[in-house]
Amino acid sequence: MNAPRHYLQFKDFSRAEYDYLFSRTRWIKDRFKRYEPHHPLFDRTLVMIFEKASTRTRLSFEAGMQQLGGSAIYLNTRDSQLGRGEPVEDAAQVISRMSDIVMIRTFEQSIIERFAEYSRVPVVNGLTNEYHPCQILADIFTFIEHRGPIQGKTVAWVGDSNNVCNTWLQAAEVLDFQVRVSTPPGYEVEPERAGLYGTGHFVHFDDPMEACRGADLVTTDVWTSMGFEAENEERMRDFADWQVDEDMMKVANPGAVFMHCLPAHRGEEVSADVIDGPQSVVWDEAENRLHVQKALMEFLLIGKVDKDRS
Repeated sequence: MNAPRHYLQFKDFSRAEYDYLFSRTRWIKDRFKRYEPHHPLFDRTLVMIFEKASTRTRLSFEAGMQQLGGSAIYLNTRDSQLGRGEPVEDAAQVISRMSDIVMIRTFEQSIIERFAEYSRVPVVNGLTNEYHPCQILADIFTFIEHRGPIQGKTVAWVGDSNNVCNTWLQAAEVLDFQVRVSTPPGYEVEPERAGLYGTGHFVHFDDPMEACRGADLVTTDVWTSMGFEAENEERMRDFADWQVDEDMMKVANPGAVFMHCLPAHRGEEVSADVIDGPQSVVWDEAENRLHVQKALMEFLLIGKVDKDRS
């Protein structure tokens, strides 16, 4: 039995594989918009394991698997033996014998890596404390839809150096673009935690306005991620000057777009006039989670597909 291919970090795939996935996503999305069925995963089963709550991750994976002709099963660790102390390694061996692909949304990256090591089927990272590769897959596809190739472009990240930020940094190294990160003091990027293997695509800025100057894409996330709720009041104070507002968007390139992985807090990490304004592509970005994940699951389960045989 061949070892399955997993998707646990953005750097797990090559640039050529991403080129294929983005092309395939465009084809799959076009079929979806024309109401043309596409069922390459007929009779396949996706198991979705959630330790962290979600709206977009569950909806996009569950709807996506059904649209590909398969079925999806939702497991919450509070309602399963995983939440009662069953070893991750044991759960992986059982669950992977009863399904075709597994998506996990959990805490430490080590949990999903342990599961993948013992899984007989592909495992997809639906979010961990360290990385969120499916989100950045959707973000980059959205940029390509609106502005063309991202190679050589500049992305400004304003806010917390969290899992989404870490994944943008990995993506920059794989796909050859630059990320400018501006965080408050004490919240800077940790290269080792981010999983960086180079530094030529990442620059830190103390001033968020300078990070946004000339950027092609400006993006952010909530100031208080899941698991850090106890720090909320302190973070509100520390991040007060790191709200993406109209002034920041004005110094970006004229054609710059704004992204946010959602849910958003208007008046905190982003002003309402930005997220609801003409440069915002957040709704396309949210929808594209559905389409890129369909391409991803198809790729992990059956490999590259010749368009002539689609």
